[in-house]
Amino acid sequence: MDLELKGKRAFISGSTKGIGFAIAKTLVKEGAEVIINGRSKSTVDDALKRIKETINDAEVTGVACDFSSPEEVKSLIENVGEVDILINNVGIFEPKPFEEIADDEWQKFYDINVMSGVRLSRAFLPAMKRKNWGRIIFISSESSINIPVEMVHYGMTKTAQLAISRGIAETTKGTNVTVNSVLPGPTLSEGVKEFAGVEEGKRDEVEKQFFKTERPTSLLQRFTDPQEVANMVVYVASPLSSATNGAALRADGGAVKTAF
Repeated sequence: MDLELKGKRAFISGSTKGIGFAIAKTLVKEGAEVIINGRSKSTVDDALKRIKETINDAEVTGVACDFSSPEEVKSLIENVGEVDILINNVGIFEPKPFEEIADDEWQKFYDINVMSGVRLSRAFLPAMKRKNWGRIIFISSESSINIPVEMVHYGMTKTAQLAISRGIAETTKGTNVTVNSVLPGPTLSEGVKEFAGVEEGKRDEVEKQFFKTERPTSLLQRFTDPQEVANMVVYVASPLSSATNGAALRADGGAVKTAF
């Protein structure tokens, strides 16, 4: 299927590994011009190298930015310029008992997970409206609905993304700009491997125990691969998804136990 992404320009925050990297790589394969992002120049350069080694004539560049710094975000926006597609993917998580989460940690999670998408969307949306075409996608989580007891602050930020996404979508009424959220379930990124204790050669054992105790509602009963999430995101980023706007789309393996 041709997703009609040739000539589209995309920026993905937090895209040097995991879901973000899979999205970036898939967009490049579909012919889009892609700008990837990581916290440091070295991680960006490494990700660029991996993409260019596997995709001939890849139109991909990168820019470093620490999204906890408004000044760095401002500089990034100025350097990137206009984009057709914005994927708000950057985010942090850390399991911690609620009673031990200090005020500054709540603020850090909010600044990176929530305000990054607010600042980028506010900057790139006006040009999309002027051109009467654009896509903004927030990478939320099933944790936005099933708030994880082991990281309430993370769940809060993912829920906030759904409200912001829907709210921005309301401002696009009557245009060809859409704003949606995608909610992955537990996905086998590098961070989740560490969080779940997945070691080389022991995935099956750890995976079985994790879904028995931590995510028993999952219908998939295994970790999602980042590419499985990327497949949905890239479709939503394409012109083919024109009738989808203001939606919270789940790629959660059925972990959220509801029909709606």
